[in-house]
Amino acid sequence: MYECFGAGQRVSQVTFGGRDWRQAPDTARQMFDVFAVMRQLHEMLWYLGETLSSRAARPLHSEVKLAVQTTERMVHSRADALLELDMRAHRRDVNALLLRASELMRASVPGQKKDHAGADLIGASLDGADLQGANMRGAYLIGAGLRGANLRMADLTGADLRDADLSAADLTGSLFLVQSQLDAAKGDTATKLPPSLTRPAHWPVPAM
Repeated sequence: MYECFGAGQRVSQVTFGGRDWRQAPDTARQMFDVFAVMRQLHEMLWYLGETLSSRAARPLHSEVKLAVQTTERMVHSRADALLELDMRAHRRDVNALLLRASELMRASVPGQKKDHAGADLIGASLDGADLQGANMRGAYLIGAGLRGANLRMADLTGADLRDADLSAADLTGSLFLVQSQLDAAKGDTATKLPPSLTRPAHWPVPAM
């Protein structure tokens, strides 16, 4: 599943004033290019918003608010200005801030936390693994076995969970997990989810 964080509606209804690329094909290429930028900005705003909702990340809230303001100014730019933004630099700055926030948020988990950031864990057998408070940012977990794994307070920013088996896994309090990641994974009635997310329709329905 694909998550656009509301960027599509913003581009069509606001940036391009309600124009439909199918009715105005001359704008299609620019609209698609602008959408790619807008999606990144909306994604960053979502992550920054999650950080502002965390008490543990409170020491960084003033910096996060400034990052939100900067990003929102970019969101309100004209189409041509959006395409001129240095997105690589802005993503680098926001990502560094989010990483610091993640460390603060995971600090409540005692002991040594596993660091699997960016790791190739495709098809890995991690059933029952203790990944509480782990850094799983950008990890490739395609088809991985995570049955019964403890992912409480794990940072799952951008982790690829396609076909990962989360049956009976505990994702309570997991950080920066979005609905599209869950929708791409497998799970069951015993999978514990953060309250802000919805159990995917293709997962087994809990017995009445």
